[in-house]
Amino acid sequence: MIINSLLDTDLYKFTMMQVVLHQFPGAQAEYRFKCRNSGVQLAPLVAEIREEIRALCSLQFGQDELDYLRSMRFIKSDFIDFLGLFRLNEKYIDVQALPSGEIGIDIQGPWLHTILFEIPVLAIVNEVYFRHHHPAPDVLEGRRRLDTKIAQLQQEAEHDRAQGAVSELKIADYGTRRRFSRAWHEEVVRVLKDRLGQGGASQLAGTSNVLLAQKLGLTPLGTMAHEYLQACQGLGPRLRDSQIFGFESWAREYRGDLGIALSDVYGIKAFLRDFDMYFCKLFDGARHDSGDPFAWGEQIIAHYKLNRVDPLNKVLIFSDGLTVPRTIELYRQFKGRCQLAFGIGTNLTNDLGYEPLQIVIKMVRCNGQPVAKLSDTPAKNMCEDEKYLAYLRQVFDIEQPDPEPAST
Repeated sequence: MIINSLLDTDLYKFTMMQVVLHQFPGAQAEYRFKCRNSGVQLAPLVAEIREEIRALCSLQFGQDELDYLRSMRFIKSDFIDFLGLFRLNEKYIDVQALPSGEIGIDIQGPWLHTILFEIPVLAIVNEVYFRHHHPAPDVLEGRRRLDTKIAQLQQEAEHDRAQGAVSELKIADYGTRRRFSRAWHEEVVRVLKDRLGQGGASQLAGTSNVLLAQKLGLTPLGTMAHEYLQACQGLGPRLRDSQIFGFESWAREYRGDLGIALSDVYGIKAFLRDFDMYFCKLFDGARHDSGDPFAWGEQIIAHYKLNRVDPLNKVLIFSDGLTVPRTIELYRQFKGRCQLAFGIGTNLTNDLGYEPLQIVIKMVRCNGQPVAKLSDTPAKNMCEDEKYLAYLRQVFDIEQPDPEPAST
């Protein structure tokens, strides 16, 4: 089995799922798979992918896993009780080979019972693909590349110390969805933990993967993903207020905890318009996931100052297609001006010299209504209804952007 634990997913799936249980238990959701790489033939792998998904749907949470989740300050007891009975149901997911040679993966059912499919299914598709195309992976090359990344991070920390400053450069593993394999993912995170240190001086902040956090004694990281704010388009009282509704519902659930707001579901301008002084003070910070990260950081800092909030008390998280050199560039521009965090995904867990798959599973409908995101990187947009997408732009007063390539 590629997935042998339901904890082998990102923390934000559980934090969103708890909100769904408490506030939107009857919501219905539809998700769709997309591969952004051109010419990738996944259709021949359908039977094997289905077999792995069938095995995934046989899993339940073990008592030690439930106890680990229960130990997190923001996870509530009734949610753990629900997870104790939970299993993914194969009837909610359909995998088909398409005539084009691609595959279609459709997930449809109660949001509460479909939300945990995304991350493990993407990990399954990745691992099945790479074990067929690279059955003898160049692990030595992967280790060499990892060594280079670690050396670059350590060199930057040494530069800070030489200047008499404490280095605040910390990265986190965000690589579950697009990893080369489960085994390689664990090796990467183990090496990062061993080489980047532990405790206050560590340059490894943690991992988004809950199973690896439990296994390796790391901090699990994550708050909300795009699907949460997208779903609010079909759940909130008024479309124009859906982003505000999403932030308020989140605050109602976590009462100030898990306070990182995702900023790019409707683009940065709409985010800043909705993220007023109340949210600036209530939330701990914001996460960047599309568009120019340097311009975004400057806009967020200026916005905090405009709302009489000291940016030094707020966290800016960067997580869009990061490499270590890009992370260091961002760190140099913003260090000392705010608190910083960097989530690196594909470039950590799928960098062995092969082209990684750019695959996603995105929510396309909630309660029968189309939903979409208007990313600051247009190629990351995903919506099946162009009329709805145009209407959403009109409602949020967003111009049609010029196309640009998506980052990995």
